[in-house]
Amino acid sequence: MEGYVTRIISNDMIGVTGSDDFEIPVLVSKVTSVHGRQGASGADDTTASGTVETEFKVKGIYLAAVPDQKTAAVVHFHLVNDTSYQLLATLTTLSGQQYKGEFAGVLAPLSAQKIYSAPLADLQLWPQFNLQILYYTPQNKKPPAPLLITEKFKAKDFAGNKKQVPVIDQQGWLMRLDEEELLIDAEKLKESFFKPAEEKQSLAKPAAEVDLHIEKLKDDHHFLSSPTILNIQLDHFKKMLDAAIVHQLPEITFIHGTGNGILKHELHKLLSKNNKVQTFMDARKEKFGYGATKVVLK
Repeated sequence: MEGYVTRIISNDMIGVTGSDDFEIPVLVSKVTSVHGRQGASGADDTTASGTVETEFKVKGIYLAAVPDQKTAAVVHFHLVNDTSYQLLATLTTLSGQQYKGEFAGVLAPLSAQKIYSAPLADLQLWPQFNLQILYYTPQNKKPPAPLLITEKFKAKDFAGNKKQVPVIDQQGWLMRLDEEELLIDAEKLKESFFKPAEEKQSLAKPAAEVDLHIEKLKDDHHFLSSPTILNIQLDHFKKMLDAAIVHQLPEITFIHGTGNGILKHELHKLLSKNNKVQTFMDARKEKFGYGATKVVLK
């Protein structure tokens, strides 16, 4: 096809509008410049010509929470359209009994739009999100059913690691809005009933010193409550202790810090009940102070 570059969608994608006045997303790598058409001034008008991706993307709608680039205390919610459809979208929030329209607009194919911002410290006070999305394309495609999404965010929704957000190419927390349909293979399901118990999963050999500070285990620890943090630390401790036992390490040191002493108390309680543990003690004070426990294994 041949047309004019009418929009820059991202670093890798531009919008090319042809003679039918319909803009199509095209990879920059697929575009070459064409000269020879002269405008009224006699100067060359440059048009773009390239091979358009033939695949029509029907899936790929996300809600992404992206930390502000200047202050991580604020997140911006982006509606991401990684499909070939145009989307007609609205966001209405509900706080108490009060509804408020926050966003209404059209998202072009392979584009994103910021629709809401909120401070992280007020996460428990965030309103309920009510998203409505309609699909549109002038092409011969059957539009999917409209999406109706209702979501009240909690701290656990931000417990996972951030991912690369499609289209805007930034790190954030992703929620897939158009989930793929779950297809069940009857034969595989049947086989699973008769499958023998699997062997114990292989565990990688742990380091001699394991740091249990939450900032070493989770990038998004500032979203987590104290009980959640403790559970994450204890789960990692159990996993590393099991790995040390499997690999027959003579000893392993867990760095837990001093703090309020709760984590250290829980570790010692678990160690005292483990029959694979010969003894445990405070690790070298000149190196760790009172913030680490050395475990000697049988």
